[in-house]
Amino acid sequence: MEYSAPLSSSLEDYLEAILIISNSKGAARSKDISQHLAVKRPSVAGALRLLSEKELVHYTPYDAVTLTEKGRKVAENVLRRHEALRQFLIEVLQLDSAAAETTACQLEHGVSENVIDRLTRFVDFIKECPRGGYKWVNGLAHNCNHGIDKQACECCLTKCLESLRETMDVGEADIMEMKLSELRVGEKASIKNIDAAGTIRRRLLDMGATPGTIVEIEKVAPLGDPIEVKIKGYHLSLRKEEAAAITVGKAQQ
Repeated sequence: MEYSAPLSSSLEDYLEAILIISNSKGAARSKDISQHLAVKRPSVAGALRLLSEKELVHYTPYDAVTLTEKGRKVAENVLRRHEALRQFLIEVLQLDSAAAETTACQLEHGVSENVIDRLTRFVDFIKECPRGGYKWVNGLAHNCNHGIDKQACECCLTKCLESLRETMDVGEADIMEMKLSELRVGEKASIKNIDAAGTIRRRLLDMGATPGTIVEIEKVAPLGDPIEVKIKGYHLSLRKEEAAAITVGKAQQ
């Protein structure tokens, strides 16, 4: 039975904590949750009972806590909102990591899916936009510290126009297709096709990883497997063969 009333911010925090701990340790226990959220054990027990009643977790006292399928969907959604807000605060508003983390925790419970999707698209846009991109973000940071500098603005516009002309010179023949598994750490590309099947394909589509979506390689294990990627604010671990089933397009340098 689906829960009808919205979850409180506190219960969403518990689901998010269980997901993070489970992904890290394989299982979440009351002690881990208590430490992660800096709350007392009796408070954890009370919250877990409520989440169990809502069929969002499997909970038995003194045993590991696991998310139900419904609970995992809610937890992943909360975590996605958190990561999207944190990314926006750091990469666009230029907040330091600690301030961004605290602010994201405060904002994540009241932001709609539409807003999160637009924030994520905006971050992707400024990364790729030839009209300034991160130069524009750096300009914002400069303005926050020093105010508007008209002469600097004129210089910036000139450089943007030069960059735009260079970008316009790149034709379709200069866009090379390759497998996601072939990208290096820090490289980004747009998804062209997903040949993966089963659970991994469903997870990618649930994230909105459709053709044209930007994907970034965050980390590659020493032996090349697994590969950590970021898609629309999601962080996903792919086996090498799964990444090899995803075709991406990358502009030649």
